[in-house]
Amino acid sequence: MDWRETEKKAITLNIEHPDRYAKTDLIKTIQRAEGNFDCFKTPKNSTCGQSTCCWRSDCLQYFPDTSFPFLSYLEG
Repeated sequence: MDWRETEKKAITLNIEHPDRYAKTDLIKTIQRAEGNFDCFKTPKNSTCGQSTCCWRSDCLQYFPDTSFPFLSYLEG
């Protein structure tokens, strides 16, 4: 999700002054406002249990070995 989309999402959640946040901080603020864990860019134990998170693919690009740990089991 690009910055403009992230900013629009923040505005719909009544987060004031989204332009004053760094992108990672704004995403974490949005995650909390939606009642989710504020875990962007912090996968634990090489997994991500937030399968419906709209930033999942963006997040996991920073941790390519953690994106889909179950695939190695399915492939081998």
